[in-house]
Amino acid sequence: MRRNTTLALVVAATTSLALTACGGGGFDEGAKPQQSSGPAKLQILIGTSGDAETAAVKAAADTWAKKTGNTAEVVVASDLNQQLGQGFAGGTPPDIFYADAGRIGDFAKAGNLYAYGDQVKDAGYLDSLVQTYTYDGKLQCAPKDFSTLALVINTEMWTKAGLTDADIPKDWAGLETVAKKLTSGKVTGLVVSGEWARLGVFMRQAGGWVVSPDGKTVTADSPENVAGLTEAQKLLKAGSMKYAKQVDAGWGGEALGKGKAAMTIEGNWIRGALKNDFPDIKAKVVELPAGPAGKGTLLFSNCWGIAAKSKNQAAAVDLVKSLTSVDQQMEFAKAFGVMPSTKEGSTQYAAAFPDDAAFSAGGAYGTGPVNVPGFDPVMAAFNTDLEQLASKDPKTILSSLQKNGDAALKGQ
Repeated sequence: MRRNTTLALVVAATTSLALTACGGGGFDEGAKPQQSSGPAKLQILIGTSGDAETAAVKAAADTWAKKTGNTAEVVVASDLNQQLGQGFAGGTPPDIFYADAGRIGDFAKAGNLYAYGDQVKDAGYLDSLVQTYTYDGKLQCAPKDFSTLALVINTEMWTKAGLTDADIPKDWAGLETVAKKLTSGKVTGLVVSGEWARLGVFMRQAGGWVVSPDGKTVTADSPENVAGLTEAQKLLKAGSMKYAKQVDAGWGGEALGKGKAAMTIEGNWIRGALKNDFPDIKAKVVELPAGPAGKGTLLFSNCWGIAAKSKNQAAAVDLVKSLTSVDQQMEFAKAFGVMPSTKEGSTQYAAAFPDDAAFSAGGAYGTGPVNVPGFDPVMAAFNTDLEQLASKDPKTILSSLQKNGDAALKGQ
């Protein structure tokens, strides 16, 4: 499973309008649904990476149900956003559901979420995830797990180029050096997807980002963001970094697997992809090099959303507490590779999976997607501009992002 942000944004942008439209008439934020008495019958809607994830979630739900006397039905969505939209619009949403970090603002603004964060805030979630799921000053839901971006290296190519662990890049200058040395013939030193969900790491490492931490101000055209995109452009112009499509690959993992890239910037889902599709490729994962402002990466996550219309909210919160316990999250990690959302869980994960410790470390300083309502089209337009980064002025790209972002904020 890989995070295809471009596709996700297109789907989310379409769904966002429908969900927001439901917020005014379909949901009265002042009215709390009458809660069911007796044993609860919960419906859980999930998007899944495969049979392993589905089986693990069902097993965890069954264990909780047997312990509490309740019922928990896990439903695998064929199209999670579409089915959630239909459930919200019809007033019959699932009690619990996977909610993407980038959609929290839309869901909350439309009145679709039961903001239960204050009931689970003592679980010790990573600070970066708490910020990601906080909207309008409230922690809306419990982070389910997370993924981060790191530098993934083809160790055979690395060794053949005469590089050792001492050459692992710690800063941008080091990245430029190894990317150039690894670029030869049909092999490009660094191959990434040409989208904000990869190139945004340079912005963060320079100390910038699209919006302020509180999400109330667009900060796109800052000098820090210009510096970040300028560094990415420098690598592109040098030919030591290319976009995946330039080497006839769908994403960085495929480029690495096909031997067209010596390095890529990807998330921990790449482990499963390489194992399944390119089992002969040996890869090493290290933290991304720091920029002028220090370390920076992006994180992607889902939370356990609870519907504002659910009549089983108390039972739903109790189930979420069980699903996000350290022991249960480690079971999920072993079953299908996700990283626990709590500080203690993250520490245990790094110890249990030392080869992926770099991914886990990113949880301490990673930045989640913009969760401002109505921002999906803005980020989709940003992606379109980033496709031309090699030849387009970063200031012009960021000026457009600033303009579009300001318009989205004013339209709330």
